[in-house]
Amino acid sequence: MRFEIVTLFPELFDGLRTGLLGKACDAGTIDLQTITPRELTTDRHRTVDDSPYGGGSGMVLMPGPIANTLDHLDEARGGKPTHRVLLTPQGARFSQAHARRFSALDCLTLVCGRYEGFDERIRGLVDEEVSLGDFVLLGGEAAALAIVEATARLVPGVLGNVHSAADESHADGLLEYPQYTRPEEFRGEKVPDVLRSGNHAAIARWRRKESLRRTLERRPDLLEAAELSDEDLKLLNEIREQR
Repeated sequence: MRFEIVTLFPELFDGLRTGLLGKACDAGTIDLQTITPRELTTDRHRTVDDSPYGGGSGMVLMPGPIANTLDHLDEARGGKPTHRVLLTPQGARFSQAHARRFSALDCLTLVCGRYEGFDERIRGLVDEEVSLGDFVLLGGEAAALAIVEATARLVPGVLGNVHSAADESHADGLLEYPQYTRPEEFRGEKVPDVLRSGNHAAIARWRRKESLRRTLERRPDLLEAAELSDEDLKLLNEIREQR
């Protein structure tokens, strides 16, 4: 899968080429490209922003450098399609569903904002707008980093264990169950007996119940959209009776 990141600060993405993503890049599973609009400007000052019409504080990213950059990326990949995403606080909140959808693409282009935002005409150059959450960052780079990691880890061949992505929080709409490792007892707290029992059916039931319990306690809103089985509903009733 190819990731294209349009940013004024490409050096911020050097860290993506480490760990599992670095190995995926080396293996050719992931292709990570960064480009700055300054390279596609036409003036000697490499200007990418200007003051807003109508007055106001700050500077606004000009449409020309962004459009030129996107055209250049299209040419570089021989006109092969991509999915363009504008990173802005006004976009839809990014979720695991976005990551799954993006991971099925051959190419994803992320456009990072800076300063006071984008010239409105840039919005017509992208397919959708995405936000990392209900807060404002200095720019879109932190959001792009999160989206690349969340998406790339779902691409086949990136994670060493193919089951890892399926057993974590939000993978099925719920929060993940508690995890334990050695030692069996730490500062007076013991690993639950069921996890050391060797009874795989009991362990699976415990994990599912604890996943439901944690979701009910911390993110009850997720339960409204989750696809719950009859067994899940039974477990939830048990949890509520124990509270």
